Amino acid sequence: MDFSLTDEQELLLESVDELMERYGTEEYFKQCDEEHRWPQEFTDALLENGFQMLGVDEAFGGTPVDVQTLMLVSERICKNGAPIYVYGNLCALKDMTEYGSPEQQEQCFAEVMAGRPGFVLGFTEPGAGSDSSAVATTFKRRDGKVYLNGSKSFMTNAVNSKYMLCVARDADDDPADPKNRSRVSMWWVQLHDDEGNVMPGIKIEPLEKIGWNMGNTCEMTLTDVELDEKDLVGVEGNGFMQAMVNFEVERLIACAQSLGAAECAFEDAVTYATQRIQFGKPIGKNQLIQEHITDMYMKIENMRNWVYRTAWKIDNGEPVQIDSAVAKLYCGRAAFDVIDTAMQVMGGIGYTKDCRISRLWRDQRVYRIGAGTDEIMIHIAGRAIQKPYAAK
Repeated sequence: MDFSLTDEQELLLESVDELMERYGTEEYFKQCDEEHRWPQEFTDALLENGFQMLGVDEAFGGTPVDVQTLMLVSERICKNGAPIYVYGNLCALKDMTEYGSPEQQEQCFAEVMAGRPGFVLGFTEPGAGSDSSAVATTFKRRDGKVYLNGSKSFMTNAVNSKYMLCVARDADDDPADPKNRSRVSMWWVQLHDDEGNVMPGIKIEPLEKIGWNMGNTCEMTLTDVELDEKDLVGVEGNGFMQAMVNFEVERLIACAQSLGAAECAFEDAVTYATQRIQFGKPIGKNQLIQEHITDMYMKIENMRNWVYRTAWKIDNGEPVQIDSAVAKLYCGRAAFDVIDTAMQVMGGIGYTKDCRISRLWRDQRVYRIGAGTDEIMIHIAGRAIQKPYAAK
């Protein structure tokens, strides 16, 4: 495997650097973080310069690229200090490009091209987190309409999303078989009207978090939300498999973002170690600090190998069920370890809001939970690793 960058990739990454020097300064992100405000100017700049549409089919106004290139861009954006959750969400649009009707696709991409989320994915529920097959939100047909009832949890950007791709179970499911995935379908739900008012039957409540201050995460209640048959997305009863279509690439995006955040913290800490004088010399000359630096470097290189190797396998049509799960497990843990160690090297200044490492530290911790918990990644990989060794 040769991970050398092509000339095109080099130019693309140089363009990322130039854009962030202009629109993605640390002062700007610090202000957005303090104000709990989405960095709209930055994401608009990404859109205007084509980065938000990388990996999207040309038919929808995008620029197709291989997975390796998508990971490189995601890594570089976060390496330059951008919040780890502001880029890469368009990868999830495959659910719409693959299964949406022409009308649904038009509505979705009108939002995207206006610099807003195409949709929020309504999957996680109070009783269906890691156990995603335990979806309890239901749809029921009545008098020529379809009605949704239930609750959704941890809905990222639900406050500023016009639409939701909602996973719901047929209300006529056999209660003796509540995990029957064949009765789960996807529905296209309008959350807000053109004036930004929440639609009837929908209640959205933002959650307070310790990180991810620039984005909102919400609880949602659906009470007899009225839909039409045309709002079905894809094939009825195939919603679970449709939602799974892009999970492996989405997990790898999370790994690339984690890698970039770790590199950002590492470079800040090493720069500080070469300049901070204590006892008459830079602290980087002390063996314990050198051990910290070496340990961070080692973890970053291991993360890079997992991300690049898994992306290469996807691009070459090889299965990555184990790779994507282990990469997500390792990168989520290793990135937080690197950022935590970087904070230790920085000392007291690293714990202040004047230092971006404190923001990276808060934001990174959730990646051991979101996009698949550590425990679920172990479960996925553990089963698959053993399979070839099972008795025939």
